[in-house]
Amino acid sequence: MPEPALARPMKPAAPAKAARQVPALWLALLATPIAAGANSPVLILPEMAGSFGARPASATWFVTAFAWAMAVGTPLMAALLRRRGLRTTLHVSTAMVLGGTLLVALAPWMALALPGRAAQAVGGAGLITSAMSLAGSVRRMGVITAGFGVLGAVGPLLGSLIADALSWRASLAVSALALLAVPAVTRTAPRTPPATTAPFDARGASLLVALATALVFIPHHPLPAAGSALAVAALLTAHVRARPDGFVPATLLRTPAFLSAALLACALATSYFTLLFAIPQLLAARTHWSTATIGTGQLLALLTGSFLSLALAAVSARLGRRRVLTVLITLGALAPVTAAVSPWAPLLLLVAAMAVFTATAGNATLAVYATQAAPDSQRPTAIGLFILCYQLGGAFGPAIAALITLT
Repeated sequence: MPEPALARPMKPAAPAKAARQVPALWLALLATPIAAGANSPVLILPEMAGSFGARPASATWFVTAFAWAMAVGTPLMAALLRRRGLRTTLHVSTAMVLGGTLLVALAPWMALALPGRAAQAVGGAGLITSAMSLAGSVRRMGVITAGFGVLGAVGPLLGSLIADALSWRASLAVSALALLAVPAVTRTAPRTPPATTAPFDARGASLLVALATALVFIPHHPLPAAGSALAVAALLTAHVRARPDGFVPATLLRTPAFLSAALLACALATSYFTLLFAIPQLLAARTHWSTATIGTGQLLALLTGSFLSLALAAVSARLGRRRVLTVLITLGALAPVTAAVSPWAPLLLLVAAMAVFTATAGNATLAVYATQAAPDSQRPTAIGLFILCYQLGGAFGPAIAALITLT
């Protein structure tokens, strides 16, 4: 007689095939050139303004337009990622970066070049959001954010060198290098269906864009922008209550882990960008160093802090969340206090290293903490809102630095 089916020894189940992961270096290439592209105009603003026959102060709109478009574009591209998936997001982002770069390269007037700069930022926001959504771990996220720190630090010098060798327009094309990673990421990323098919919440998206716009302009026009931000925030709050599953999910706003991670990232970014612009002025006022010496010293400090942030991201799992947060909060608070009271130049450079370390390591670890606190279907949205909070720090910091160094 044949052996009963229940008595037969069962074959061991085949191990589940591990989900494919995009190599971290491809993710870094996809995201980090945007940091260099964002900072590349810093040293060449007068040359840019002169080519358009404008005052040097007018060229600062190239920086403002990029910061604004990055801030408002991040949650929009995160929504596209959630609704249409990775490949559509990468295709749209590629088109935006290419179109924006072409417009900047050919525009005969500043009024036409500024939309191109904004398109570069929106496309870059889509590439960054896509890369961070694929990271999956603090260590892999650390590779991306350390790259932000390194390329952000060398961005001004790189932009100046390219402008001297070619033209300032070529220096603003640095962010297009990210497109070299798109084919590899598209080929190796796992194919996953869109996270939602619900109708698009256009009103919620419009209110969030309006709120981000008002917040970005607070440093430039404090009273009207702050008043507008409060009014729009009230409207957005009412809308979230009426549509809790809309563009800004109510569950995220009610999740303490997400809120604390996003707000801490904003605080660390604000401190970093404040010190990034303030420390050169403080060194000039407190030492007899030349401009070249100050620039070289700060660059080395920023590179050191960026590489150290990668080390923290690599060991964060062994340290545990509480210890990592303790390190970030302690050093994040110590950096501005030290800068305010220290007359010793090397200590100010150490402050610069501490600031970029906490901001970059915080971006890596806190982004993972924030997304882990969100439901799977809302993780692209969580990434977008988290990056928005970090980008707001980049808008607040330079204004605070100007206030500190001018008083």
